[in-house]
Amino acid sequence: MIDKSIYFGARIVKLHRYLSETKHESVISKQILRSGTSIGANINEAQYGNSKADFIAKLHIALKETAETEYWLHILQKSEYLDDSMAASMLNDCLEIKRILITSINTAKQNNK
Repeated sequence: MIDKSIYFGARIVKLHRYLSETKHESVISKQILRSGTSIGANINEAQYGNSKADFIAKLHIALKETAETEYWLHILQKSEYLDDSMAASMLNDCLEIKRILITSINTAKQNNK
């Protein structure tokens, strides 16, 4: 999961650079940079949690950041800052991480009983 989030975070950094330099968009690009790179940071932090509850809480934060990133990707697509192909590619990666996080949270909760 961490490798996927690092790869996605790197794509988000490149997207931020593209939006800033090519499209001269700064507000949304900063928002998606924060949320998109926070996903992996929270997943990484979860791995070093001091309890199962801490692990689950960090994964929940990563899930919230994933949902926010998904929202910004939709906004960028609808506002035509991203073409459909680029948006679909980014959204697929984002949704894959979201599915993994949901499964991991549910598994951790089951194992915590």
